Amino acid sequence: MGINNLFTAGGVVMLPLLGFSVLAVALIIERIRFWVRINNRQSRVVREVLNLYRLENVVGAIDKLRQNADLPLARIFLAALELEEPNPEEFRLALESEAQAEIPLLKRFQNIFETIIGLAPLLGLLGTVLGLITSFASLDIGDVGGTKTAGVTAGISEALVSTASGLVVAIFTLLFANSFRGLYVRQIALIQEYGGQLELLYRRRYERGEKSYASTR
Repeated sequence: MGINNLFTAGGVVMLPLLGFSVLAVALIIERIRFWVRINNRQSRVVREVLNLYRLENVVGAIDKLRQNADLPLARIFLAALELEEPNPEEFRLALESEAQAEIPLLKRFQNIFETIIGLAPLLGLLGTVLGLITSFASLDIGDVGGTKTAGVTAGISEALVSTASGLVVAIFTLLFANSFRGLYVRQIALIQEYGGQLELLYRRRYERGEKSYASTR
């Protein structure tokens, strides 16, 4: 069955299902590019920044972060490191606040994916109902095997094609949506891990500075 025949057989619900499928594919491509960019660079960049910070090269660490400001963890670290002489509590709050600000970007389009996953099968079910209505409307008990049989066949075809199309769109979108959800959870774990390491390094540096200041008095 060709594409044109498929859409003709599926009935009116095929148009919104087509729109959902095109939208899902476009958003999936955007999310794949987003996560590939993060996974390819972020861990390496953050480890380099932490090593620079351990070596007391704060300026070098900040420059490295600014060069990679398109990464979520880089923006989170910059929000804290660019503060002017914060105490450890202020430093921690800066990390946490910026991490919260990054969450919508990490979860971007998740609501749209969930909407498509929920509505696509319902549209398929609607196509099923409309197809059955067409079949029953065309059914004539006294004309079994006659000229009106074509209308019954078309209605059944509409019911089956629309149901299958709705399920395909929903399953396809669900597969990627769950993958992106897993990447989001992993990213949150990395933010907590690396953020904790940076906070620990800052606290040690801050305490050394306090001790040095106290010894000179």
